[in-house]
Amino acid sequence: MNQPALPSTTRIAFIGGGNMASAIIGGLIRQGVPAAHIAVVEPFEATREALRAQHGVVAQAAAGAALDGADLLLWAVKPQSFREAAAPVAAHIGGALQLSVMAGIRCADIASATGGARIVRCMPNTPALVGRGMTGLFAAQGSDADRALAESVIRTTGDVLWVQREEQLDAVTALSGSGPAYVFYFLEAMQQAGTELGLSPEQARQLAVGTFAGGSALAAASTEPLSLLRERVTSKGGTTYAALTAMEQAGIQPAFVQAMHAACRRAHELGDEFGR
Repeated sequence: MNQPALPSTTRIAFIGGGNMASAIIGGLIRQGVPAAHIAVVEPFEATREALRAQHGVVAQAAAGAALDGADLLLWAVKPQSFREAAAPVAAHIGGALQLSVMAGIRCADIASATGGARIVRCMPNTPALVGRGMTGLFAAQGSDADRALAESVIRTTGDVLWVQREEQLDAVTALSGSGPAYVFYFLEAMQQAGTELGLSPEQARQLAVGTFAGGSALAAASTEPLSLLRERVTSKGGTTYAALTAMEQAGIQPAFVQAMHAACRRAHELGDEFGR
């Protein structure tokens, strides 16, 4: 994975200091950005203390002078909190590039609320916490330098994929943004089945997690269609065939596809509800 250069002089401000912000901050510091060049606005005292203790960054309860002069301002608040958070921050944005990890909130609404026109939206996911994130990005306008800066920040947490249309970020949210929860959901089911079949919970978890990790690694290393990889594991009349047949009879695949359509619709609704 090629890591775009991120100048150590870059000054970055975070609005929101939760898990995703902490993951990005950790990645930035590992890439050489001094903690003193990172400021965070976070209303919860316990979260501020954790950020100071873990990363040594400046963490304040409200927007103030610490935001002034930032090269990049990263929105990491919940969509429901954006409008309330934007009002006091707007005066400090200046010419900073704004990078948003908020689901649903569109570029036009960020610009309207903050007065800043340089905006990149992205949708990361929680494996960013261990440096294995998958993030979709979209830039409404702006220079190649803006895109490079946004990508250099996000690549500190994993891999990236640029999309050409903003509405595609709702699909990214449905697939990879919410996707880790789907993985954990299936892992839970596999662990349950393993214990019902006589394994200990620890054994079943190890087998399930290792199988997902190995299957994903095999898919990543292959250029062949996923359907072909599946067929190679499935012998007619064998154990895998029995399991997949049971899943098909239960309608699991169409239900799973519809679930992601529901997630995509909800991402769009969040923008309608909280961005305007």
